[in-house]
Amino acid sequence: MTSTALVFAGALLLAGCAAGGGGASSSADECDTVKSEVRDISNGAQNALAAGGDPSETQATLEGYSDRVDTLGEDTSDAVSDELEKLAEALDDAAEFAATLPSDPDAEVDADAVAEQQTAIQDAASGVNDACSAD
Repeated sequence: MTSTALVFAGALLLAGCAAGGGGASSSADECDTVKSEVRDISNGAQNALAAGGDPSETQATLEGYSDRVDTLGEDTSDAVSDELEKLAEALDDAAEFAATLPSDPDAEVDADAVAEQQTAIQDAASGVNDACSAD
């Protein structure tokens, strides 16, 4: 189960790296920064979920990523800020989910539930990138 989740996370990591791009507006540098940060946050969060381990550590990691998103949203346009809020919500949901994971490393983890959380994070990150590109 864990190896399946790691393979899935690896595929998402590659997809996240390929999703980059640049904006043509005067805020292209700011947009590139937002996209880079969101990619790092999204990939890190998805990898944290895939890695398993101590549920409280995974939860704390995901909450840290959510805090980074909140800070990132302080200096963006309204459209991008709205999408960043959705990403923060997906990270908060994933943190709540992580708290329900078994602490026994040999316990079976619902790989489909983990994949759902990872997909929600990736989708929200894509929304941020789309909003940033539209600015």
